Amino acid sequence: MNRFVLLSALAILPFATPAAADVVQATPAGFEIKQVVTVDTPIAQTWSTLIAPQRWWSKEHTYSDDSANLYLDSQATGCFCERLKGTDRGGGSVEHARIVYIAPGRMIRLSGALGPLQAEAVTGTLTFKLDPEGSNATRVTMTYIVGGYVRAGADTLAPKVDEVLAVQLLGLKSAAESMPAAEPEKKEKKK
Repeated sequence: MNRFVLLSALAILPFATPAAADVVQATPAGFEIKQVVTVDTPIAQTWSTLIAPQRWWSKEHTYSDDSANLYLDSQATGCFCERLKGTDRGGGSVEHARIVYIAPGRMIRLSGALGPLQAEAVTGTLTFKLDPEGSNATRVTMTYIVGGYVRAGADTLAPKVDEVLAVQLLGLKSAAESMPAAEPEKKEKKK
């Protein structure tokens, strides 16, 4: 790789990952991932994007290769699921996770083994916590804690899961920031 290409790659690296991404700990029996990103939109706009994964989850990390097939039923026991098409029985679906806690505008916690972890004997807890960063930005803290039995060892999968979740968090940031800002309500003048 020539020096110019290497320097160019290093220059854009800070923009390619969330502000803080980390495999906090990893053992053969489980791991903890924590990532933080600041989204330059108010909490309400960030939240409305978060609960619409079809707008921000990468199609490369779906079973159907189409993010439009994702949906989230945003209430306790609600499903973060995906519709499948083209099977010989007229379609199918995948449950990625199930909501176990939701406080609109503040936090959502899901239970589920994402991606390749679904084939293992694990439990995963995915939490998105939203905090204001001034009046027009939101700090999103995402944690994913996984424990159980992984045939290859959970510690071997932790870096890849961290990388995939970083892509998703950046997708959330990008989708929220590209939404048109909600227009303030106009008050009628009294005559």
